[in-house]
Amino acid sequence: MFTWMKRISFFLITNFLIMITISIILRLTGLDQLLAQTLGGGYLGLFGMCLIYGMVFSFISLWMSKGAAKRAYRLEMLDEHDTRYDNLVARVHQFAQSAGLEKMPEVGVYDSEQMNAFATGPSKKNSLVAVSTGLMNKMNRGEVDGVLAHEVAHIANGDMVTMTLVQGVMNAFVMFFAQILSSIIMNAMRGENDRSSRGGIGGYFLYMVIQSVLGFFAMFFVAFFSRKREFRADAGGAKLAGSHNMISALQALQREFALIQPSKADKFQAMKISSKNGIMKLLSTHPPLESRIQELQNNYQG
Repeated sequence: MFTWMKRISFFLITNFLIMITISIILRLTGLDQLLAQTLGGGYLGLFGMCLIYGMVFSFISLWMSKGAAKRAYRLEMLDEHDTRYDNLVARVHQFAQSAGLEKMPEVGVYDSEQMNAFATGPSKKNSLVAVSTGLMNKMNRGEVDGVLAHEVAHIANGDMVTMTLVQGVMNAFVMFFAQILSSIIMNAMRGENDRSSRGGIGGYFLYMVIQSVLGFFAMFFVAFFSRKREFRADAGGAKLAGSHNMISALQALQREFALIQPSKADKFQAMKISSKNGIMKLLSTHPPLESRIQELQNNYQG
């Protein structure tokens, strides 16, 4: 995604909700322990169970991402013959063909004053590029081309699948350590004659709290990998649309920052797109705009 974290936020939020919901079902029914025993018991079996379910959670989130984006943003979908919005569909498809995509992404527009675009979808053959009216109104044609090329590069690079695998592994570790820590704490709190109990509602609540806390810390690792993919998408956008258009698009975002009122700027920073200091820098899914521009200027001029 180019400006806001729509592409990643859809995925992360959906993944978290699915993980929590299914974890509750598994915990209350005892299916988690049954699967762990089937896989061999002990820590190895437990981790095998967590890895299976962690990946399932992530790929369900990925599968839902495209439809969720259409509904949440009430996208106006454009067909391949649509010439509105300065031939937006034709331009996206031109970049997609240059990037070697076999099937063209769907293209949608939604009404928003924010300069915004994102790509999502479960695969290279089932993808979507969405653009806000604010971006098209505030950027010139070359800058918009830089944005479109960046989003197409995300699709061509398989970034959503890559992030799904990363998130799946993180899910597995979160579930694994939540199980272990909650068991240790509950065993320490129970009497010697009550070791067979799983802790009832108290154990379940403790497990969910620990899982939520660990899930938050897992976001640091996911954000780190996301920042790396953003640099790669910038490079791809520079190759497809020209480095001058990619750099101009990022500079247009910088100008937008300068115009945002302080109250709105706080919200803009809260989305972790270009934060520079403290914990927000580590949670940011995108590198600072200055770093992205510098990277392009150093390596992709021309």
